[in-house]
Amino acid sequence: MVVVEGPGKKKKPANVTVRQMDVDDLAAVFHLGENLFKAEVAPNLYRTWDEYEVAGLFLEDSEYCLVAEMDDRIVGFALGTTVSKTRSAWKYGHLVWLGVDVSLQTRGIGEKLFHQFKTLMVEDGVKILLVDSEANNLAALRFFRKMGFGNPRQHIYLSLNLSTPRRAPSKKGNGNRAAKERSSS
Repeated sequence: MVVVEGPGKKKKPANVTVRQMDVDDLAAVFHLGENLFKAEVAPNLYRTWDEYEVAGLFLEDSEYCLVAEMDDRIVGFALGTTVSKTRSAWKYGHLVWLGVDVSLQTRGIGEKLFHQFKTLMVEDGVKILLVDSEANNLAALRFFRKMGFGNPRQHIYLSLNLSTPRRAPSKKGNGNRAAKERSSS
């Protein structure tokens, strides 16, 4: 679930430092994510981005949580994890979140974050790195292809609004039979 540098002409590279996230960065990362993952722009990301997501990744896998800092301000982040499967020698890395301040996109910050994240994964023995993105997030797809990702797989995401009453679907043929029985009584 990623929002990254959008399309457009590459601007002057930003003078940023990428470093490991620390506990004092939690609020800044969360608020930056709130600005990026808005319901009208990225509804699926909006639903899953919350303070527990940031804190949980930081508490579980702080070594894979990075921030980009510019002028003593957090302007980007990369949050990830690793997955080891039973009976598999392979270790997988998952870049769960990557975000860059909208006003600084196209300045290479996302690339710096990604390259540092990838370096951490390689050092930890990860064999395959995974990311996911909404199919219509063309900027993210371009970015990840540029970073070397390939072999995209389509995934369908469904939702059910439980606050809206919904009629139960009728069984084939039963709906017409019931209507006939009522009208013949």
